[in-house]
Amino acid sequence: MSEATQAKPELKALKSTLNLPQTAFPMKANLPQNEPARLQAWQHSDLYAQIRTARTGQPKYILHDGPPYANGAIHLGHALNKCIKDFVVKTKTMAGFDAPYVPGWDCHGLPIEIKVDEQLGRKKLEMDPIAVRRACREYAQKYVDLQRSQFERIGVFGRWNDPYLTMSFGYEASIVETFYDFFEKKFVYKGLKPVYWCIHDRTALAEAEVEYDQHTSPSVYVRYALTSDPAVVAPSLAAIKDLYTIIWTTTPWTLPASQAVAFNPLLEYVALACEGGTYIVAQALLSSVIAHCRLMSAKKPTEPASQADIVAVFTGNHLEHATFQHPFLDRSILGVTADYVTAEQGTGAVHTSPAHGVDDFYTGQRYKLPEIQYVDNAGRQRHTGTNGGGGVAQPYEDLTVFKSNASIIELLKEKGALLSDTTFEHSYPHCWRCHNPVIVRATEQWFIGMETPMVTDEGTITTFRQRALDEIKQVVWDPAWGEERISNMIATRPDWCISRQRIWGVPIAVFLCEKCGEPLNEPAVNKSIVDLFKKEGADAWYAHDVASLLPAGTACAKCGHKEFRKEMDILDVWFESGSSWHAVLDLEPELHSPADLYTEGGDQHRGWFHSSLLTSVAVRNHAPYKMVATSGWTLDEQGRAFSKSLGNGVDPVDIAKRLGAEVIRLWVASVDFREDVAASENLMQRVSDNYRKLRNTLRFLLGNLHDFNPSTDAIHDFAKLEHLDQYILARTAELDAKIRAAYDSFEFHRAYHALNEYVNTDLSALYLDVLKDRLYTFAPNHPGRRSAQTALWRIAETLTRLIAPILSFTADEVWGLLPKMEDRESSVHLALFPTMSEIVPVTTRKLEEDFGHLLTLRDEVLKVLEEERTAKTISNKSSETQIVLGWLNSVAEQPNPVFEHYEAILPELFGVAQVKISNAIITEGNVEKGAFYVQAKPAAGSKCERCWRFTEDVGQEANYPTVCLRCADALEAIHFPPYDAPPSNTTEPQA
Repeated sequence: MSEATQAKPELKALKSTLNLPQTAFPMKANLPQNEPARLQAWQHSDLYAQIRTARTGQPKYILHDGPPYANGAIHLGHALNKCIKDFVVKTKTMAGFDAPYVPGWDCHGLPIEIKVDEQLGRKKLEMDPIAVRRACREYAQKYVDLQRSQFERIGVFGRWNDPYLTMSFGYEASIVETFYDFFEKKFVYKGLKPVYWCIHDRTALAEAEVEYDQHTSPSVYVRYALTSDPAVVAPSLAAIKDLYTIIWTTTPWTLPASQAVAFNPLLEYVALACEGGTYIVAQALLSSVIAHCRLMSAKKPTEPASQADIVAVFTGNHLEHATFQHPFLDRSILGVTADYVTAEQGTGAVHTSPAHGVDDFYTGQRYKLPEIQYVDNAGRQRHTGTNGGGGVAQPYEDLTVFKSNASIIELLKEKGALLSDTTFEHSYPHCWRCHNPVIVRATEQWFIGMETPMVTDEGTITTFRQRALDEIKQVVWDPAWGEERISNMIATRPDWCISRQRIWGVPIAVFLCEKCGEPLNEPAVNKSIVDLFKKEGADAWYAHDVASLLPAGTACAKCGHKEFRKEMDILDVWFESGSSWHAVLDLEPELHSPADLYTEGGDQHRGWFHSSLLTSVAVRNHAPYKMVATSGWTLDEQGRAFSKSLGNGVDPVDIAKRLGAEVIRLWVASVDFREDVAASENLMQRVSDNYRKLRNTLRFLLGNLHDFNPSTDAIHDFAKLEHLDQYILARTAELDAKIRAAYDSFEFHRAYHALNEYVNTDLSALYLDVLKDRLYTFAPNHPGRRSAQTALWRIAETLTRLIAPILSFTADEVWGLLPKMEDRESSVHLALFPTMSEIVPVTTRKLEEDFGHLLTLRDEVLKVLEEERTAKTISNKSSETQIVLGWLNSVAEQPNPVFEHYEAILPELFGVAQVKISNAIITEGNVEKGAFYVQAKPAAGSKCERCWRFTEDVGQEANYPTVCLRCADALEAIHFPPYDAPPSNTTEPQA
């Protein structure tokens, strides 16, 4: 051997023989830069189409997308919703299902039309309907394109190049086709009814379009003078001249439309003699009325009225058909009875305006009261010259209803009819589109009758409402309270008002007889309109005149007249989106109806879940979904809704740009979406930290597989793996089962927590920590090192697939960096979840029980090591420490057979130089556990210059005099040249 060969090597040369992880490993985060590049690669390869091809022929799983509204950039609620859907679709796909995802958008309706109105201004008045609709279409398409790009940016897979749009010709044709199904089955009627009306948007609203918020209303007590014979009410009232009843209202603007006063026929009423008049009120509310109206006793005008001032007692039925004088109009007011009048608040007398209340309307019908509408579409009072106006302009004329309150209150004061004027804070209906308070207004609208007779599949006669309630019970609701919530809504809802007085939507394509107003209901005509809409879209209703749309000679079935006009109201947009089961699920070849899952926010029990159920039950006799999952609201850390004024919003687009879309996706996975969920910049940063830990773990796994070829290096016989490697694979299989179960139940937060616990506890704190010595110091091909790498490889393979539905970018990146294998799918998203046999092919219960004992012992050992380091009785470096295990005080105590069986791996498990099991009887130890002790002391032998363990065999190999026999074997295996001992005073190399 030459002198150069025998030269003493530097420490650096010895360190170069260690199998350190790949330091130039390419997996660096840079998510804001790397994610867009990966998106481009997916789009270039058309990964979504590849997934569809790969799952062709497999069982279908259909998640039907509830369409978001196309009128702005996405917010965090959108991101939560779309990520949940993406998790479901990807987990089902990787479980072996054919799970296509066809995204969609809701494109019609008020928010878009109002924005276009603002853009067009007065110009709109000069435009024809088609031009206005074209502007609305362009506006909607702009935000469809924007939201599509934003959803793609956060890693959501789907048929983005061909989504469904409610404004597409095919979808519009399906909407009107669904309407005709209702129409031909006699579910639809046109009639005068009280409906919620938005005076801001000038349209009727359905129940689902109303939300409740706090509102301050006037609170007034108003007296109505009795004009009929008092003796008819009660004989004792015969001589009383100034006799009144008192009503309480928070809507003074409805008083000009007042036609009656309602009393409960069974309640007891009293006539109370007061200064200024005798008042009829419910006895149960007497004290409240005296206090609010400050009524003074007729006998003692300086004292409040009291029970002593009652001059008559009678039930409310005595007031039926009595007449009163309107407080400021020349109109007679009828006394009526109604069960809805209660003694909970007010006076027991309720002023009745059939044009402005649901109860009032039906009371008006019973008593044949006038149904005159005094408020126009814009909510302005229009009374002059009508029924009491006398041709004289009233002070409230032309004012909007809410602004007219003040004028009406002043008028009441002038007439001496106002007894009290305060304000009242209460929950009040608002339009959920423009968030302005709404009113009730009796107008002629199109309705779907909830009591329409239906026939079940079994031939039983039922009603539309009951059929819907029955179908709700066949659906799985998650959370379970969703069933009761939607059932209560269906059970109590009124007939569905489906007409809207706007232009941007699908028209109610019905022809009305010019003579009698009867709707034309001819199936052949209806089909021709559907076919026309398929070719030209709903614009065709505005582009063609009646003559070109109807066959020659078409006559009214009721009166025989042959001239018709087109209905110009449009359909409720909830009817449109609720028809998606037909427009999308029925008509898309790769989908089916009913869908396996609908999942949206809790507000959709009154929205999309609701309208979808009703349309499907009426047309198909069944619910459109098998399961409904409901998500909560996104709130800040204080539980407040996001708002611009509070500045507490979290923008998912911004988070993706700064931190990466994976952080958004991991945040969604970290929360139980069924509850209201908190989000903030601070929380997103914490999630980012958790992501970094997981990424570093994956990087460690990959870095230690840089020289591993599964086809040649993997140990496929599980029994030949090291015990610790067997154990960690058993734990990995347990993780796989937990995560798969969580995915199956859509409990993604459980998957998230199971993953975190595994990575932090099983891997970082245990396996990867104790494995470094074997990975770095054993010969590259040593069976012990290849065993470790086999375990790391299987762990990496498993984790990559398990996290793919959630961390889609990261998993796909890792997939490309895993050791190459023949026939591997090009993307992890084409792969299936691992099977149990791929991770652990045998039963490992006994192994896991043994390791339960070993890890309990490890905890005790680590505690002793920490105590002895603190006491400075041992080195700070565990590699210089020996652990002695034994039993105290009794010859009868024997060492645990589990410890003896695994004695060879204990040094690795504890991270120490040596472990000895002693059978000697000793009387003291560092830590007692029953008769058991653990003792820590300096290790025997000297330090190996390569692995830095203290051993008693350093220098026994002449060719490598400064290293232990294990390291000498490793050096020989890699053909490291023999050397003499280098000088001392070296520094320990850091791995």
